[in-house]
Amino acid sequence: MPPFNFTSLAPATFILAGIPGMEKSHIWISIVFCSMYLAALLGNGVLLFVVKTERSLHEPMYLFLSMLAVVDLMLSTTTVPKMLALFWFNTREISFSACLTQMFFLHFSFSAESVVLVAMAFDRYVAICYPLRYTSVLTPSAIVKTGLVAVVRSFGIIFPCIFLLKRLPFCGHNIIQHTYCEHVGIARLACADISINVLYGLAVPFAVIVLDVVLIAVSYILILLALFRLPSRTARRKAFGTCGSHVSVILLFYIPAFFTVLTHRFGHTIPHHVHILLANLYVLVPPLLNPIVYGVRTRQIKEKVVKVFSHSTNHFLSE
Repeated sequence: MPPFNFTSLAPATFILAGIPGMEKSHIWISIVFCSMYLAALLGNGVLLFVVKTERSLHEPMYLFLSMLAVVDLMLSTTTVPKMLALFWFNTREISFSACLTQMFFLHFSFSAESVVLVAMAFDRYVAICYPLRYTSVLTPSAIVKTGLVAVVRSFGIIFPCIFLLKRLPFCGHNIIQHTYCEHVGIARLACADISINVLYGLAVPFAVIVLDVVLIAVSYILILLALFRLPSRTARRKAFGTCGSHVSVILLFYIPAFFTVLTHRFGHTIPHHVHILLANLYVLVPPLLNPIVYGVRTRQIKEKVVKVFSHSTNHFLSE
């Protein structure tokens, strides 16, 4: 078969199996996942609303945070509604095109969030190491270009996966042992050699994410060197505080991601349902906790949230 024959056999639908071995617990798991998803929608929605309505928050740091909130909402919304429909209504079928679309936006969101985290690390680097040049470096134009880079790079990395899947013949079973569609999981259903899919699906995104982690690490090494040169302990503590939220968000994003990748590659002794539970938590935990981390650790956001909701409550009561 030619390597890119798009007329190859493709099933009309796939069947999502959910979490194999935990079918009896699907309802209870769905309650937890639904609660986390609703909390993520509320937290990120409030964050976006506050940043949009408060002009004092129209600064690079908070605009990047808004980008992070948008990507987090995309990440969870791509997977969770279909997952809940599976758990509640047993709607296991998903069309081939819908499955590819879900796969695309899942991996696209992951890549875009990584770019945003790099941009946020650069923002902290400029703010601490070159504070006098902050406004001239991180201009509105630079922020817009950062968003475009996140979109273009993520699209360029993930879009080939669609063609790599469309070239495959699917002549065997069509049951995906998961709650959502992802690249290698779909490819494993094909009755053909999928070595290219496995290589691209693991090596290319992984290499790009490793590059992002290296850039973030270099930024924070330079930040630490600059902090240790500050004469005032108060100034050092304040600078550490501005980075604390971002470091927490980085850890929430990359540690589960690398752990999931490594367990899929090397954790063959780990039960399959544990892999799937971890993968589901990965698309829920960062969107849930990111706005909480920034809301609790960032004084400006905390104050503005209280101000906006106090104003709304007073306005409601006055009527």
